[in-house]
Formats: sequence, C-alpha cells, structure tokens
Amino acid sequence: MPLSKTTLPAFCVVFAAAAVSQAQTPPASPPRDLVITNATVMTVTHGTLEHASVWIHDGKIAGFGATADGLKGAPADAVKVDATGKYLTPGIVDPHSHSALDSDVNEATSPVTPSMMMIDAFDNRDKALYQALAGGVTTELLLHGSANMIGGQAVVIKNKFGLERDAMLFPNAPRSIKFASGENPKRVYGSRDQLPSTRMGNFEVMRQAFEDGKAYMAKWDAYNAKVAKGDKDAEKPAVDLKLEALQPYLRGERPVVLAAYEGYEIEVAMQIAQEFHLKVVLNHLTHGQEILDKIASYKVPVIVGPIYDFPSANERYDSVFTLPAELYKRGVKIAFSSAGGSSGNPGGFERNLPYAAGYSVAYGLPYDEALKAITLNPAEIWGVADQLGSLDPGKTANIVIANGDPLDVRTDVKQIYIQGHAIPMESRQTKLRDEYSK
Repeated sequence: MPLSKTTLPAFCVVFAAAAVSQAQTPPASPPRDLVITNATVMTVTHGTLEHASVWIHDGKIAGFGATADGLKGAPADAVKVDATGKYLTPGIVDPHSHSALDSDVNEATSPVTPSMMMIDAFDNRDKALYQALAGGVTTELLLHGSANMIGGQAVVIKNKFGLERDAMLFPNAPRSIKFASGENPKRVYGSRDQLPSTRMGNFEVMRQAFEDGKAYMAKWDAYNAKVAKGDKDAEKPAVDLKLEALQPYLRGERPVVLAAYEGYEIEVAMQIAQEFHLKVVLNHLTHGQEILDKIASYKVPVIVGPIYDFPSANERYDSVFTLPAELYKRGVKIAFSSAGGSSGNPGGFERNLPYAAGYSVAYGLPYDEALKAITLNPAEIWGVADQLGSLDPGKTANIVIANGDPLDVRTDVKQIYIQGHAIPMESRQTKLRDEYSK
C-alpha cells in the first residue's frame, strides 16, 4: 500500500509517543503458546495476509495463516491476543547504529583502531535502546563512528531489557569493521596537523594499514610453516594487536562497512577494497547518483541512511530521496539505517527508521522492498537471517504491532514482542501524553 509524498514530512525527526518502559526489571516469563489474532500480518517472505493469526511457541514463530480466530495446530489453551485493526510485522533491524555507546563512538587518538571492540563501549542500560524500541527497532548493529579510516569491531545486539549485557548479543554474527573516508577523518586529524588531513591522506592511511597487515600475515604464515616442519629454532614474530585484528578482514572472512558519500570516494575506496580482496558492505552513498551503474557492478549490498539530506549543488532536489529506488532498479540489495543514535551523536533517531523506508516508497521504491530493507535485508547482510527478518516458522518471535501502516509517520507502535516476551509500552512520555490529550 504505497504512501504518497503528501503523507510524509520533508524530514522525519519526530517524537515517538509510544516510547517503551525504561524499567530494568526482567520481564515476566511469556506464555508457552501465544496466538495473535485478527491482524494484518506482513510476513515479508510470504506477502501480506488480512485478518490473520501468528502462533508463537517458546519464543519462536510456530506458524501464521489467514484465519482470524487462530491457527491449526495451536493448542486450545494458547493465550490469545486480539489485534483487530492492527498491523503485525517482524521486528525492525537497524544495520548501522551508535545507540547505547554514549560518547564512545569514536576512538579519535589514532586513525587506525581495528582492535577496538564496540562491545566494550556498549551500555545495556542506556535509554537510547528503549527509544529505538518505540519505533519497532528490535535489533541493532553498533558501529564505530566515522572519525577513523579504520574503526573498531561492531556488535549486533537485541533490544531486550532486563538481560545481562552478554545475553543481549548475537554471538554468531560476524564482527564487521567500519572503514570511513570523507570529511570526518581529515577534520579530526587535520586539525592536529596529523595524517590524514586530506582525502589523499585518508586513503594513504588505509593502504598502509592493509600493506602492514599483509606483511604481518606473511611473517606469521612463515613462522607457522616452520613450526609445522618441526623447526624448534623458529623465531616467533611480535604480536601487534592492530595488525592481528585486521587478519580476518584481509582474508575475506569478515565484512567491512565501507562508508563513502561522494561518487569519487566510492570509486577510490572500492578500488582499494578490490585490491586487498575485502568483503564489502557499502554504506551511505548519499551523493553517489552519478555512478549508480558502477555501484551495481560491484555486486555488494548497500546500507542507505540517513536519507534526510540536502542534494549537492549539481543534483536534482530529490536525488537523495530517490537513491534507494535507483539502487533497487539496478539489482542492488539495500538496507536502511539510522546511522546514529548515541548520546554523542543523537541525530540518528533509530525510532524513525521505518519512516525513512516509507519516504523512499514515495520516491519510487516498491513498498514490499522498503519493508524488506528494514527487516530481512539487514538480517541477511549481518548473518542473522536464520533468526530474524521475517515471520517464517522457526525464527525468533520479534514482532511489532502498530495501529496503522508501519512505514507511515502517523502510525504508533502499540506492542512489541521480543523472543515472545511482551515488552511494557508505558513510560513517562506516554503517561504525559495520555494525561494532557484529554
């Protein structure tokens, strides 16, 4: 059900009235079997079903179908929740966030910090997690900021409060690293008369790090080969944490998030990535419209966001807004991100992520693809699609129930389930809303 340009504002920084509770008490155990009935169920992989039901068993999707009262196979004593007039979708996945990292988004003491771990900066009590939940965001990839050419290692988290920090992690998700080009590194280090202070310097720093990483890999490979042959006199190389951390990326075992905004930045960054055989996920591309065919030829996924940006002087007024549709037309797998959300960088507003997808629908992206770009696509990009992104049986029961089209800015999230747990939706904000709306 496509949205019109008139139903969506020029920018979507809105207050989410349905902000979830910020209490830290663990939620009560969910019922073993739960059936949500009478909803418009948007499965992502099997279309949209009217007056349908979803059966949850032990925190996982057990089935769905177009029957208002329940599902065949669901036990008679299952707890039923009537969702008449509501829309039900999988939980939203934000593939690039700084939520709950406070001011620790950037380690701006060195332009190369691959041994840094974003999990070490993650605050599982940060209220930003619950603000993201207000928009239906149940999963986030926490990335390093853009101050460094090579940042720290990301972590994928589930927004389920009441858990210990490590219980909020997806341990099997590959740890990506954000590689940034453009203004931020040169601004941070150029202000100190330090390399890099230009875009040339940016890419020189990146190349040097990769060359050092390859040389380090060769030393260890040679050492290990000698040990394997029984050479007891083999000299063990010194451990370098930065170069050690680069090894799985130089081997193509883990993805890198290559952040670039302008067309020529994208071309140079991808040339370097191909030279060193990196497994790439492109990010931002805000002003890459002139080389869209070349971007498609790279055959890599693209994270778009935030899309609320001004066009360049030589671009059409809608060039940034139409970017997702143009990428999709060329066969590129896209995912929308908030690209922010930390206390130090509050501009991302994860809670507004679905409205970015809706805005792109107004500018040519097919509705089903927009929904996929905030659910299944980011789950596939980060290796958790076996658990998230759609309502297929066996996947984790992360579910969002809203009172209208989930991509429409006028819609409120009414209930969220994470692993079958109903998340309390009352907060100070909702209490104030209810009191004064009378």
